[in-house]
Amino acid sequence: MSIVPNLTKSEKTMNNPRSVNSSASPANLDLVENQRQSSSGEFSRIEKRNGATKITFHSKSMPRGCNDKKYDLFRTMSGKLERQISNLRGKPIDTSLQDKEITESLTAERFLEALQGPELETLKEMEKIVLPEDKTWPFLLRFPVTSFGMCLGVSSQAIMWKTLATTKAEKFLHLTQVVNHVLWWISLVLLVSFSITYLFKTIFFFEAVRREFKHPIRINFFFAPLISVLFLALGIPHSITSSLPSILWYFFMAPILLLEMKIYGQWMSGGQRRLSKVANPTNHLSIVGNFAGALLGASLGLKEGPMFFFSVGLAYYLVLFVTLYQRLPTNETLPKELHPVFFLFVAAPAVASMAWTTISASFDIGSRIAYFISLFLYFSLVVRINFFRGFKFSLAWWAYTFPMTAVATATIKYSGEVNGLATQILAVLLSGAATLTVIGVLVLTVVHAFVKRDLFPNDFAIAISAEQPKQKKWLKQLINGSLENSTRGLKVLDPEDTRIDIEAPPLSNAVCHTV
Repeated sequence: MSIVPNLTKSEKTMNNPRSVNSSASPANLDLVENQRQSSSGEFSRIEKRNGATKITFHSKSMPRGCNDKKYDLFRTMSGKLERQISNLRGKPIDTSLQDKEITESLTAERFLEALQGPELETLKEMEKIVLPEDKTWPFLLRFPVTSFGMCLGVSSQAIMWKTLATTKAEKFLHLTQVVNHVLWWISLVLLVSFSITYLFKTIFFFEAVRREFKHPIRINFFFAPLISVLFLALGIPHSITSSLPSILWYFFMAPILLLEMKIYGQWMSGGQRRLSKVANPTNHLSIVGNFAGALLGASLGLKEGPMFFFSVGLAYYLVLFVTLYQRLPTNETLPKELHPVFFLFVAAPAVASMAWTTISASFDIGSRIAYFISLFLYFSLVVRINFFRGFKFSLAWWAYTFPMTAVATATIKYSGEVNGLATQILAVLLSGAATLTVIGVLVLTVVHAFVKRDLFPNDFAIAISAEQPKQKKWLKQLINGSLENSTRGLKVLDPEDTRIDIEAPPLSNAVCHTV
């Protein structure tokens, strides 16, 4: 009975030579040595009987998390690098799914088929995405280009408060440029931080940026950071500088011109992205870019360049205005609940009014026509304010605040030309409404960012599958109106398959047609 504890103690001391040398007695040392020799002899006999065995250790793999292979579809270099390494190792991987999802072009029609909502941000039923639905995506994938709408809203407020403080007709308010100064710096910080974030998104997830550029709605928001730069130049406080070098205007307008040539060329050339197919109120952002550039150029003393952009903006505004009135956004029925996107109708004529005022150096008949158009559109939307409910908040709302600010700023300039109590009251009311709207959207932004924590949800709009989900082909043809007689059977021949699938069994005395 006394041998068992000694054996246990010897086993503990075998791996600790110091304890053996210091505390073990000579008798215990002999016992440990005998146990060791007997154990080694037993292991040698087992090895001779069964042969040498190799002991391998297996560890449980760690959860992939953000390293999920599905995210590689959107990473810039990971897919190509992985294929190259695999090919060098002689183990090529199957990239048929990746190649199909990456290289296959997403048409505007595919976005319209898979998404719904005024911003085409909600996934339709039966649609699938290529990224995990039950996981939170990396932040860069969830950071949309529509976030630059916040820069538009704040920078336009800086212009409005600067105009309020410098217009003689509004001197009775006794305003200083302190508010303009604070808003301008906030706008600058927002623009720089958002630009850096989106630059990282372009570097690491270029496929996501490419899909946003192909999105019928999102492509227009690529003008937002460029217009924000123009607004910052227009709203710069006098304490910083009284005038900017005119050479900067050419650097500001060069990317706008290139982007417009791309988009306007698609509108005219036809195809899947012709204007009648993709027209929506967010197209006004490109028009606003022309008028804002003309306004800045004229304020810097330029003539021909601002007139060029004003002419281009006017021509395409008329085409877009008529197109939007002849058709409804995304070819759907106008919903009962309006959306702030419709306020973009107001932005272009308001900015055009201020641009022509600066070009002609007077608030003449051309400026008044554009201003009155924007004022009428503004009030035609405001009177239906009770219908603005039942839609989800998003960062894109910030882009819809600057049209209200643009109308207020144009009204301030109009009150300076037509001085009177009515115009002064109108300018104050519209300025107050614009400021309260920005404050309200700011409160909603803070609530969704820090309370609900859903300001940047998974962006399903960029993760739609390139292929339309399979469905009953006879049902699809019935919806499209291609089924001539409901009593006839429908036999569908799949062009990619040699088999014939009968989706709807033919009725008695019915004729089967091959589609």
